[in-house]
Amino acid sequence: MLPDPNSQITDTFVLIAIFAAVFVIVEYGSTYPGLVEFRGAPPFNRVRFLTLFVTLVLISVACAGKYESTLLSRLVMAIGVLLGQSMDFPLSPIRLILWLLPEGTSLSQAHSVRAAAGLAYLTSLVGLTVFAILIRIRGWPSPTGSFNVWINLPTFDPTAGADVVKRLNRDGAVNILLGLLLPYLAPPLAVFIARSYDLSMLHSDLMLVWVMALWAFLPTSLFLRGIAMRRLALMISHKRRRLGQEDGVPDPAFLPA
Repeated sequence: MLPDPNSQITDTFVLIAIFAAVFVIVEYGSTYPGLVEFRGAPPFNRVRFLTLFVTLVLISVACAGKYESTLLSRLVMAIGVLLGQSMDFPLSPIRLILWLLPEGTSLSQAHSVRAAAGLAYLTSLVGLTVFAILIRIRGWPSPTGSFNVWINLPTFDPTAGADVVKRLNRDGAVNILLGLLLPYLAPPLAVFIARSYDLSMLHSDLMLVWVMALWAFLPTSLFLRGIAMRRLALMISHKRRRLGQEDGVPDPAFLPA
């Protein structure tokens, strides 16, 4: 979709994509836990994948209008510009990105960055909304109350530390907080890395697409993880209440302090 004259950048992204694909296939093909979380609790990872995929496609369609203008590319670019302008207010992440653009950035380049940021943010918000709706409709992660922590949370040890419900709520809150802060922390770090290696997303549409997509996707992924962990904590709490009522013994976690 995007002809890029720099073959090294294209080859780099293709190589990264191949490694990522092999990693995901091996993880899902294994019966033992690995590094991918919520493997057995769809549609968590499906929502994340579709969010990133749609973000990449939309930004690519908008940027492809520079080479071959079509009705679709103009429409997507117009939507991105409107979204970017509406979210370009003081102390917003988009304003921070525009402020960090290097000197000599043309007006068209700034418009492209702002449009890409607007499209990425829109897709991320839609992904969060879809996941929140599916949680309610499908009773995620499990309507029956069964959940395999070993497979779905391989890095989480339910037997270590404090009460598992408190730990899940705490980890969920930390992930949500990081999701709020990452849009502000990522741009300065990206600028530092780009200057260290003499890179610029303004000189490559392919790099612009991936940088802006990841800038919006990583906070969204943290948000989704935080929501999922707090939802799991709620499910465990409800199961404890039900078991306590059936046995006639109140759960110490729910006794008044």
